[in-house]
Amino acid sequence: MEHKDHNDEQELVEFERKLRMAMQHREAPLGMKQRALARARERRQTQRGHFWMVQRIAASIVLAAAVGGFAAYRYNEERIAEQKRGEEAREQVMTALRITSRTLGRVNERLMENGR
Repeated sequence: MEHKDHNDEQELVEFERKLRMAMQHREAPLGMKQRALARARERRQTQRGHFWMVQRIAASIVLAAAVGGFAAYRYNEERIAEQKRGEEAREQVMTALRITSRTLGRVNERLMENGR
């Protein structure tokens, strides 16, 4: 049993030694800072490019929707105006038919009076 405790103790000592070595401060390789900063700058530029592309696409969609909405509004307004002109023309035709009917009725009455 003593042998097992001694092995456990040696393993713990070895583990602590490896842990200390791993945690020791080491200088970064030459140029690492510049490479890291360059990568970060490149990543930001790529993200910025994607952001601008998404923003342009969104603006295009909004513009297309606005133009489409305006076109639909104008079409509807023109259709309403055309319908109104058609109703006015129908009223004019009906008025003309009433006048013609009255006039023909009077002419018919005079013909009947003269024909007696």
